[in-house]
Amino acid sequence: MRILLKVSAVLALGYLVLCAAVAIRQRSLLYYPQAPVPHGPADAITLNVEGAQLEVLVSSPGAADAVIYFAGNAENASHARPALLAAFPDRALYLLNYRGFGASTGEPSEAALRSDAEALFDYVRQRHARIILVGRSLGSGVAIGLARRDEVQRLILITPYDSVERLARAKFWFLPVHWLIRDRFESWRYAPAVHVPTLVLAAEHDDVVPRANTLRLMDSFPPGVAKMVVVSDVNHHTIADSPRYSDLLGGA
Repeated sequence: MRILLKVSAVLALGYLVLCAAVAIRQRSLLYYPQAPVPHGPADAITLNVEGAQLEVLVSSPGAADAVIYFAGNAENASHARPALLAAFPDRALYLLNYRGFGASTGEPSEAALRSDAEALFDYVRQRHARIILVGRSLGSGVAIGLARRDEVQRLILITPYDSVERLARAKFWFLPVHWLIRDRFESWRYAPAVHVPTLVLAAEHDDVVPRANTLRLMDSFPPGVAKMVVVSDVNHHTIADSPRYSDLLGGA
């Protein structure tokens, strides 16, 4: 009996240590900052926000209308530029590198990303009449939070989820995720307030966001607002390699 109690105590202590380690390191499990990518001085601006300087990659800033792109959690935003240029040749492009990504300073968090997205949106809306929001993976949860703004013309979500918390609960089913997680990115809470045409691009073989999570997000939109297209023969990481990708973005 005494041995059993000791074993139980050791296991309980180990579990508590594991919970503490995940709680402390959770943002390193969610954000994977990418190194800067060389570009010309006219291809980026620096947006000064509280606690950080943000690198925003820019193309065709003189165009009347604009696209704002929010990247995935392991993506330098510059990697999306070719596909976006092909999809939106007549629009200005603004691609945000999150705090700690590219040449941006600071540390990423949900609160910081949402605040930075609002700051970038305010910058863009002062210069362009209509704005399309594009968010990929993690960035889908950032983009959807802005879709209520008056200047938004369309919303495009690529491999989106209903909630990072729900994804984490499925992956770490043995942990009390609800009590540990800080950055929840609950897109399902924002979807009911979206009233602009919304395109959801899902990967046929998504190995990161299960289809069920994307469908739950779809069910959160008002009727008739969102449509979903499943891109065949791609996974979560290769969806942008599809020959249909730029056409789908531009034709949404």
